[in-house]
Parts: sequence; structure tokens; C-alpha cells
Amino acid sequence: MSLLILGLIVFIGVHLVPVMTGLRRSLVQEIGETGVKMVVTIISVVGLALIVYGYGAARAAGPMILWDPPVWTRHIAATLMIPVMILWVAAYAPVGRIKPAVKHPMILAVKIWAFAHLIANGTAPDLALFGAFLAWGVVDRISLKRRDLAAGGARLVAGPVQNDLIAVIGGLVLWAAFAFYLHEWLFGVAPFG
Repeated sequence: MSLLILGLIVFIGVHLVPVMTGLRRSLVQEIGETGVKMVVTIISVVGLALIVYGYGAARAAGPMILWDPPVWTRHIAATLMIPVMILWVAAYAPVGRIKPAVKHPMILAVKIWAFAHLIANGTAPDLALFGAFLAWGVVDRISLKRRDLAAGGARLVAGPVQNDLIAVIGGLVLWAAFAFYLHEWLFGVAPFG
């Protein structure tokens, strides 16, 4: 469990750098925008590796059950993953109407993903992993709102609705791939099993 927690501290910690605008500004002055992005990427990869390995090791060490969620919560979680995948694709797809309406689709996707997994899982590693990401998502969204306001509240201009179709269709395909194959293959858990 300690590697999982260390990974969360490293990964989420480096993702909190933008929240600390003064620190980020001084880092950009020291090593440049590209340098900051490279350092953040390297630290993120290390943190993610620790999270993946630590989570797997914590699960293998024993159940550490905190509560036993009812089976129906897995179905709610699987259903909540539909908008998660759509928002995830919308974050990287050309701008349609979803991105300007939601403002930060990736952050919302992370929060829904974390919440969905918290209600469907009741072990200590799950609480640590998904609880940490939910807390980070809330903090980051508040920070982004403040930074947006400080920047004059610039709004993203809506694009054609066809770009939303890319997000919806891509998200549904991604959801189906995870729901019926990838989730079990990657994590050993069948969402509908």
C-alpha cells in the first residue's frame, strides 16, 4: 500500500504544480515552458508506474475490505463510465459544443471516474486511489475556475456539432471496449461479471 500512496503523492503532487501559480511561474522562468512540461511528464510517468505497481501489490497482498458495496453499484459505475469516456474523448477531439459547455472535460471525467469506482469498490487501496483522484479533481477544478477568472474569463468558442459526434461515438466505442474486454484484461475485473 505504501508504493500506491507514494505514487499518488508523486503523480498528484506534480499535477498540483499549476494550482500553485507562483511556483509554476518561477519554474517556467528557470527552465522554460518546454522544460517544465518535460519534468512534469517524467515525474508523472514515475508516479503512474508507482500507482500501477503499488495498486496491484496492495490488491495481491489481501483484500483490506472497508465495506462491501452491493452488486448493483457496479452497474451504476459501468453506466457512469459512459459519460466519462465521452468527456475523455471530447477533451482531445476538435472543439464542438461539449468542451465549451463543460469547460474542462478531462477534469470532470476524472471526478466521475473516481466517484463511480468509489461506490463500486470497498477496499483500502480503492479508497486511496479513487479518493485521491476525486479530491485532486475537485481541487484542480476550483483552481482552474479561479485561473480562468483571473485571465479575464476567456470562453472557448463552440465548434461544429460534428465534433461532438466524434466525441460521442468515440466515447461509446471506448466504453464498450473497456466494459466488455479491456477492463478485465488490464485490471482482472469484469465490470458486468
